[in-house]
Amino acid sequence: MSLLFDVPQPMVIAVNGEDADFPVGRIFCVGRNYVAHAKEMGSEVDREAPWYFCKTPTAAIPSGSTVPYPPGTENYHHEMEFGIAIGADAFRVSVDQAADAIYGYFSALDMTRRDRQSDAKETRRPWDVSKDFENSAVVTAITKVGDFGAVGPQRMHLAVNGEVRQDTRLDDMVWNSEEIISHLSHFYHLRPGDIILTGTPAGVGAVVAGDVITGCVEGLDPIELTIAAAE
Repeated sequence: MSLLFDVPQPMVIAVNGEDADFPVGRIFCVGRNYVAHAKEMGSEVDREAPWYFCKTPTAAIPSGSTVPYPPGTENYHHEMEFGIAIGADAFRVSVDQAADAIYGYFSALDMTRRDRQSDAKETRRPWDVSKDFENSAVVTAITKVGDFGAVGPQRMHLAVNGEVRQDTRLDDMVWNSEEIISHLSHFYHLRPGDIILTGTPAGVGAVVAGDVITGCVEGLDPIELTIAAAE
């Protein structure tokens, strides 16, 4: 079967210690998974269950990239996140079974058009324009789960031009990795290649052209993003 036009190659993530790369399928993102961040956004954590929004794979780019300030916003924000790479099918799994689906972990940025998100909240419309756009999901290489160990008190932090803005520990998450996977698997059949960004802590803020964002989750590769002038 012939195609009318060329199809872009899938976004892939390097894997530490492996020659083969990890092809990105779907990108799921958890909302309000840190109490302090929910408060700074004028909201409360939903303790009944986690909730989600999505980004398309074309939003993903590797750490170390330089990207233009995006169109359609005057309030472009950083959000540091802990990422999960799915390596096995997970459908309607229990919390105890969820760990079997984890291939590894990575550091990530969920870049956000905050003004467009505020518009969406006020009008009760979808968040797509504020969250799902080119270069909005920045990812590092994956560290396999066995090399990272148990998720717990690891530090996660982010700085802009060397000034720390976000600083937390992974055990501050409201919903942990296994709880997120289990819950999400009752709405989606998770498959190898899917990735999950597990939410951002307090301290989100605006960046402008010329800024350099750096961050890290302890035990994972550091992340970096440079903001260039708008195209």
